[in-house]
Amino acid sequence: MTTSHPPAFTVTVDVRPAALVIHVAGDLDHETCDELMRTVDENFARPDGPGAEFPELRVDFAALAGIDSMGLATLLMIRRRTDAAGARLYLDQRPRTLDRLLEITGTLEHLTAVRDESGGERSPGTG
Repeated sequence: MTTSHPPAFTVTVDVRPAALVIHVAGDLDHETCDELMRTVDENFARPDGPGAEFPELRVDFAALAGIDSMGLATLLMIRRRTDAAGARLYLDQRPRTLDRLLEITGTLEHLTAVRDESGGERSPGTG
């Protein structure tokens, strides 16, 4: 009998000149979402944190294995944090699984829309 192990969850931070990039690998679920939120809070959301100087927060999902409702709730909280900081949130390299969850829940446009200068939301792909 073969037992399968879920891929290990990891979050790594990459500081670039104009963006803070957080790479997510493994399952983003009820057991791991706190780690992603803590990473965002420690590196981006604090007014004196390293992300405070970045106009963009990019979350890279190239190695995402799966996501549940708590993972989605975490993404919505991250969107609130970036909006409050006046920054843009990008969800990069989304696998089909993530796009499908965002489409089913009606959150794709909200999470991927670019804020205009007045704080309003524009449709994805217009900014």
